[in-house]
Amino acid sequence: MRIRPIAEGDLEELQALARETGVGFTSLPDNRDFLAAKIAATEATFLERTPAGQRNYFFVLEDEASGHLAGCCAIEGEVGREVPFYHYRLGTLAHSSVQLDLHRTIDTLFLCSDHTGDAEVASLFLRPAYRGGDHRHQRNGALLSMVRWLFMAEFRDRFPDKVLAEMRGVFNDEGKSPFWQCLGSHFFPLDFDEADRLTGLGQKSFIGELMPKFPIYTPFLSAAARACIGQVHEQTRPALAMLKKEGLRWEGYIDIFDGGPTVEAYIDDVRGVRLSRRATVALDPALGESNERPRWLAATTEMAHFRAAWVGRGPDAEGRLYLSPAEAARLEVEAGDSLRILDTEEEA
Repeated sequence: MRIRPIAEGDLEELQALARETGVGFTSLPDNRDFLAAKIAATEATFLERTPAGQRNYFFVLEDEASGHLAGCCAIEGEVGREVPFYHYRLGTLAHSSVQLDLHRTIDTLFLCSDHTGDAEVASLFLRPAYRGGDHRHQRNGALLSMVRWLFMAEFRDRFPDKVLAEMRGVFNDEGKSPFWQCLGSHFFPLDFDEADRLTGLGQKSFIGELMPKFPIYTPFLSAAARACIGQVHEQTRPALAMLKKEGLRWEGYIDIFDGGPTVEAYIDDVRGVRLSRRATVALDPALGESNERPRWLAATTEMAHFRAAWVGRGPDAEGRLYLSPAEAARLEVEAGDSLRILDTEEEA
């Protein structure tokens, strides 16, 4: 398994991935024209032809044996520069009456664009067939998640100070969002799927035009809707756990449609960025593939030909990383090339 930038020939499989993601996965809509434009924009970005504020880095996880795509992930270089990027900010209003000696604090939701200009890690999806305990599929989800930190560390000057991730919110057994049903549905003459689809296609201006401009008092919401605030979809819990391990935290921002949390951190504080380092490739024809649980992640240092994969060992005392012929072929590197590496189990 290896990570690489998406390419023009991946359109059919990318659309198949989009169909499998399910409700609430806003960033990968099942729209062929949109996906083709995403691929074209990504190719331009990796060739360094895209100005700041429009850079989108979209990666796929490729199964070497079959050639199929097993999953995807992405980094948005700066959100909100071209299209507004909205959240609800959870706040508190205090009300007091000196005469009655009463004091109340009430939670509120306020529409905001506080994250404008931040980077975003997004679109992480792993096909069900590539999940689970089979040794061939061990840590595929971790590979998709962590490769983005190596990429940001290697090309640090292309990213701002902060990074965020939007987590999919809670849906009931009927696939409905209690938060949307109680709040958003009253302001948009659309059902959730249509509003979600438009947002995924980048058509977000209607949010600022139709949503209330004043704070929303959460006691006015139903108990089911309040219970969704800052909570994640069942399938999103592993992704959230990995992000928390890297140092991202919830600071009170939620998705305006489903109430899912937005976690964030300063990029230089993210564990995978801080602990990654450079190593020099050395080849050892005697090395074979390892069946042990992978621990070391390696990524190339050329943007246009970016590759990443698990390797069976770490560097020696001189900073040389010995690769097997299969590992070198997977990463498309030769002796003397540089790699950025990360011990994913090293204590921060």
